[in-house]
Amino acid sequence: MFIEIHPISPEPRKIKQAADVLRDGGVVVYPTDTVYGLGCDILNHQAVERVCKIRHLDPDRAMLSLICKDISQVAEYAWQIDNELFRVLKKNLPGPFTFILRSGNTVPKIFKNRKRTIGIRIPDNKIALALVEEMGRPILSTSLKMDSEADDFDEYFTDPQEFREHFEKITDLVIDGGMGGQEPSTLVDCSKDEVEIIRQGAGVLAF
Repeated sequence: MFIEIHPISPEPRKIKQAADVLRDGGVVVYPTDTVYGLGCDILNHQAVERVCKIRHLDPDRAMLSLICKDISQVAEYAWQIDNELFRVLKKNLPGPFTFILRSGNTVPKIFKNRKRTIGIRIPDNKIALALVEEMGRPILSTSLKMDSEADDFDEYFTDPQEFREHFEKITDLVIDGGMGGQEPSTLVDCSKDEVEIIRQGAGVLAF
């Protein structure tokens, strides 16, 4: 299935349609404020495994991320957020960042890794945030890279028609929310004593 959703004023009926696909265990291609993402309901184990299979990821080793609607929802899935970390999140979100935080007890089992960390995103994208709002819980986020055997290959699909051509048959819904970006989110590790930028991407971190 392929639908167009207005990037500035997402149509509630279409957002509900996309959320219903997610609730039913579907896998969805959707826009963020950086590159397009591949996602599903975080509570559906089989759907998460499908996403990993499509992206050639090992669920036991991949650092899977959640898209949340706000910091209070982040706090439901992360370990205790202290005042200093809260200020960093508040200054930079919504925005083009993935924050690595210590995971809390409510994180679904498939997202738990040996480091006990979780990636968190609050993208500055109305479609992605409307989907999470309609779902009532976070959705999985992993970027859609073009296939390559090189680990450091960072080419991303940008044209929704390319998504349709490559992913419509192996996913349940492709959302056209306008052209996507070519630069991923900035990856920031906040799971240790010192904040560390792991990957410089589209976002410039403010302290």
